[in-house]
Amino acid sequence: MSVNQWAHEMRAAYAFVERNINLIKRYWGWEVVWLSYTIANSLAITYIGAGMERISGQSVDTQFLVMYLLIGTLVWHFLSVIFDIVSETIAWERWEGTIEYTLMAPISRFTHLVGSTIFSLVYGFAHTVIILLAVVLFFRLDLSGANLWGAGLVLLAGSISFIGLGIMAAVLPLLFPERGAQMTHVVQALLLLVSGVYYPVDVLPTWLQGISRLSPATYVLMGMRAAILDGAPLQALWAHTMPLLVLGGVLVPLGTFTFRQAEHFAKRTGRLSRDG
Repeated sequence: MSVNQWAHEMRAAYAFVERNINLIKRYWGWEVVWLSYTIANSLAITYIGAGMERISGQSVDTQFLVMYLLIGTLVWHFLSVIFDIVSETIAWERWEGTIEYTLMAPISRFTHLVGSTIFSLVYGFAHTVIILLAVVLFFRLDLSGANLWGAGLVLLAGSISFIGLGIMAAVLPLLFPERGAQMTHVVQALLLLVSGVYYPVDVLPTWLQGISRLSPATYVLMGMRAAILDGAPLQALWAHTMPLLVLGGVLVPLGTFTFRQAEHFAKRTGRLSRDG
């Protein structure tokens, strides 16, 4: 691909970023509702850690428990935003009535998905920072011993894997216009259950622990907690980062290929313009 072609593709990808930003502006009221609910939910979960001594009647490390739950809450929110936006790419097009125009436009599907992915990363990061700032107003967080650079690298590696999962899940709204979007939330709920967001995965039944090893979120959460709670160095975080890189290397190409095949099938069977 020449430099001019590459520049053209990047401008086309940015067009989808700008389009999604305009959608956020249009529905800003829902954004306020969603952000307010997420902040309240994050605080409620974090206060479980603060109140554990009173709940259990036993002496516990409250600061550790608060940080444990907060990491799970923030990481899961960031990853789920990426998954939601990428997986609902087709659903957004159908809701806006632009699906036929977009899928028939003279651009590659890879460019379309890159634009949605870039937006999901920026949007997810901004959302998560706002939630973190809100939590800081209520809790005193000690990050003096945290390896923040290592935590950032783990989160970046996990983002790639979730992008791949999101692309694969985007096939569902494409193939099942009436219920595909709902099916993506079922996938997300299963990931929430098995990934150890609010508890260690070893408390799960043995068969669920096996499934948890297939979830990128499991390794992201383990790596983030090791980096922030234990201050683990980069070498120690490799055990969590390597599976994420492998999963990302498999899921992104597989998701892109699957999406292309599903798109061709949807066009042949007239599923693009059907509303759910």
